[in-house]
Amino acid sequence: MTKFPLLSLLVFTPCIGAAVLAITRRASASVARVLTLLFSLSTLGLGLVAAASFDPTRTGMQWIEQHTWIEALNVHYRLGLDGLSLVLVLLTGVVSPTALLASWRIKSSARAFGALFLLLQSAAIGVFLALDFFHWFVFWELSLIPAFFLIKLWGGPAATRAAYQFVIYTIGGSAFMLLGFAAIFAATGTLDFIRLAQEAADGALAESLARAGGWWPTAVFLGVLLGLAVKVPLFPFHTWLPSTYAEAPTGVSMFLTGVMSKMGVYGFLRILWPLFPAQLHAVSGVLLWLALGGVVLGAFAAMRQTDLKRMIAYSSINHLSYCLLALFAVSAATGGPKPAAHAAAAALSGTILQMFNHGISAAALFACVGMIESRCDGRRGLHDFGGLRTVAPVFAGLTGIAMFSSLGLPGLNGFVGEFLIFRGVFGLAPWAAAIATLGLLATAVFLLTFWQRVFHGPARGATTAGFAALSGVEYATLVPLVALMFILGIWPQLLARLINPLITTWAGHLNLP
Repeated sequence: MTKFPLLSLLVFTPCIGAAVLAITRRASASVARVLTLLFSLSTLGLGLVAAASFDPTRTGMQWIEQHTWIEALNVHYRLGLDGLSLVLVLLTGVVSPTALLASWRIKSSARAFGALFLLLQSAAIGVFLALDFFHWFVFWELSLIPAFFLIKLWGGPAATRAAYQFVIYTIGGSAFMLLGFAAIFAATGTLDFIRLAQEAADGALAESLARAGGWWPTAVFLGVLLGLAVKVPLFPFHTWLPSTYAEAPTGVSMFLTGVMSKMGVYGFLRILWPLFPAQLHAVSGVLLWLALGGVVLGAFAAMRQTDLKRMIAYSSINHLSYCLLALFAVSAATGGPKPAAHAAAAALSGTILQMFNHGISAAALFACVGMIESRCDGRRGLHDFGGLRTVAPVFAGLTGIAMFSSLGLPGLNGFVGEFLIFRGVFGLAPWAAAIATLGLLATAVFLLTFWQRVFHGPARGATTAGFAALSGVEYATLVPLVALMFILGIWPQLLARLINPLITTWAGHLNLP
């Protein structure tokens, strides 16, 4: 354990910022925005400190903090960091300040907006670092409160309905997960993720649950699966997402797609897969088809959208389903007739890289749509525009880079994760990879349609006349994200080196040759 509470600072510095904003009632909107941005940047700063001292060759948890919290329930305040957690902390550190910059023009209650956003950021970091289910679940549920108010109070015309739908779906799934972990605690007496993973590997967890009844291990697994499936979301639990992302203000949409959706995938990797490997393997065939539904149907649904934000929202379902496809393919191959271990390692590496890279590219696309919307009296329809490239060439170029990153163009960050995922899935479940290529085709169609309709063709005077050039704040929003697209596309090892030893260890623990 470490004496310096770096991880606690990562979690609670944004909370301190929210408290500062709450007590500075006389602060102007500009002061509130600056304070929010500074406290939000703490995640990136402290995350880089953690990365600088991080040893990738140590695949266990680092910077561990542990204190007894509720002794009667054997609950401990325990934080830890490994390669998976570090990647997501850095992602949060990048997306959060850019999302705030995209919200810079919000004038109504800027102080309240900033405080709620910092609470949301703090909760997300807590999810990525907590190692005990009790306070992990506190952070998991705490994220819903600020997200609900950010959507409802600063969102679009149908924001109230979207916010309630978002909360009801997520709380509904979380209730099943909470019941599942209550059963685990009753059977084992602990909520520690690391200890539970060890017991699962030894078979002790399943035996403990089976004492209550032979069906209990499966029932608990399904409860945890449902809670995580809603959060990602896994098809068909995705119906809350398009309206939520479309109605949320731009900065909140960026955070929802860039960070919060990764909380669900993180839960699959940190909780479901280590604790229930046998149950996950048993249903992996069904889950593979559901993941393919998200990959293919999500892309085809995006093709049918005329609202640009809903188009990007469905695109997020498509891209996150690639992560689940890889995970389920690895689970399906475990214990099979000589699946390739290197294919499993490629699939898992691609999953983590895809989580980071999708967070960057999707956040940038939402920012670009928000900039169009703010200049065109709230219009964001696919058929409302034309010829924007002629009046805003720099903006068109930045949007095009973000679009081609999402498309998976070689040389940009989006290519690396998708390539590794398909490389791995082709080696484990070739039929699933073949079907998933339909999603790649549909993604190319709707993104290129978006590019052609909005930025090319004849200019439309009502929307292009007086289209303002990018401001300094808008450059500060897009340029860092676009720069990362090039850096990680050309030098993916910058990120991959943090997770390669961890992935090798994971693959080594599988029943693979």
